[in-house]
Amino acid sequence: MAERTSESSSESASFDLEKQQSNHHDRYQSSVSSELEESLKKYPVISNPQDFIVTLDGPDDPDLAVNWPLAKKLRNVAVMGSACLCAGFGSSIFSGAVPEVMVKFHVCRTVALLGISLYVLGFASGPVVWAPMCELFGRRRPMIIAVFIFCIFHIAVATAKDIQTVMICRFFCGFFGSSPITTVAGSFSDMFSARTRGLVIAVYSAIIFNGPLMSPIVGGFIGKSYLGWRWTSYITAIMGFTAFTSMIIFHRETYTRTITEIRASKVRVLTGNYCLHAKSEEEPLEFSYFFHKYFTFPLRLLIFEPILLVVSTYTAFVYGILYGLLEAYPVIFGESRKWRLGVESLPYLAIFVGVCIGCSSVALFQPYYFKKMDENKGRPVPEARLPSMMIGCIVFPIGIFWLAWTGNYPWIHWIVPTLAGSFIGFGIITIFQQTINYIIDCYSGCSASAIAANTLLRSSFGAAFPLFTTQMFNNLGIGWAGSLVGFVAVGLIPVPFMLFLYGPKLRQMSKHCLKD
Repeated sequence: MAERTSESSSESASFDLEKQQSNHHDRYQSSVSSELEESLKKYPVISNPQDFIVTLDGPDDPDLAVNWPLAKKLRNVAVMGSACLCAGFGSSIFSGAVPEVMVKFHVCRTVALLGISLYVLGFASGPVVWAPMCELFGRRRPMIIAVFIFCIFHIAVATAKDIQTVMICRFFCGFFGSSPITTVAGSFSDMFSARTRGLVIAVYSAIIFNGPLMSPIVGGFIGKSYLGWRWTSYITAIMGFTAFTSMIIFHRETYTRTITEIRASKVRVLTGNYCLHAKSEEEPLEFSYFFHKYFTFPLRLLIFEPILLVVSTYTAFVYGILYGLLEAYPVIFGESRKWRLGVESLPYLAIFVGVCIGCSSVALFQPYYFKKMDENKGRPVPEARLPSMMIGCIVFPIGIFWLAWTGNYPWIHWIVPTLAGSFIGFGIITIFQQTINYIIDCYSGCSASAIAANTLLRSSFGAAFPLFTTQMFNNLGIGWAGSLVGFVAVGLIPVPFMLFLYGPKLRQMSKHCLKD
């Protein structure tokens, strides 16, 4: 009897618990339903998602960088150019510090030269990161952050207590310094049409090359002065902080995608409707998606796009020669002619003059390019960029052979090998700047990634050449070492001619190139 009473009370308690849970669940559902109804009244269901996408007002929208007033564009060009100049300047100013670094840290010349090679290796590594960053977050933010960190690492080099710190920090100087160099060409593409872009790219190319050409002169005199080798990094950091401040004050975003996202953000705040968004903000927030679409894209372009691979290889060789000359000139004018440190770098001025002449020659070919554009209904014609490059690729090896065999004999007056530098400078800049123009015209839809791929390859060559140039010139002799480089340059002469003839067919076969 007691057992039955116990079972009955247990069943009753269980029933009451289930009833309480059911009532609680009903109340919860009722509460959620009422909250949902109130939410739906305030934010109704989106019947047509396209109505909530914020866009720009067509190709004539004043916020588009290409429609900005010329003064605003030139202000952007100036501050970005200053950042590129700092990055290039910092790469080779260390060459003037090499003798002092050897003494200070008791290392051989090859180890000390790693300060240049690791910096340029940072140039090669950086584009893999900075190209996708500028496609994701715009041109401005990644560049400003990178320039600031670039300055911090230069201060770290200047205060370093051992050679390991110097080398590691030099690498990261190059890594963060590559951000403006990678981003600027894409930003110019945002701001300028194909008609005006050529002259702006000429200025950009001059900055890229004249920074490394002028800084060894400055570094050589600083290294031998009472300031010492550490001030080669302090001066670069001061220049960098100046560029950083200018960018914060004057630089404006140029990338259309980011401009649209900024407008969408402003509209959301003004209207209180947080359904409004830019089309690009619909991308899935998945690492694999971003990694595949952005971070591997420059490498895929370089590997699978024949046009980009060929012109980037040519540019890489030319860029390698530029940094190789940082070691060849001390052999030709320092060791052979017994010029002292600083003075032995003065012949770089001839290359600087050649670069300036090459940049000004772009204006001579502009009418030809405009004519081809008009014949193509106003659309870019990449092959019309190549005629000046054809001239440069012939002048370039002439300058190399001239330098090699007149620099080989100390009894030949110094002005003769020095003048050869103007031919080399002219060849370097005409090849480089028209290659950049050609790449942007061909890959206008993904110019930042294409330029990043080009920067990656050319900086790899720039990092490698200084490491073997001195040994090559000492072992083969100035004449034959220079001739070896000259023969390679002669072998590359057909490149622009072949692209001029077969470029249109290759572009038709590409997934990413501009089609006729």
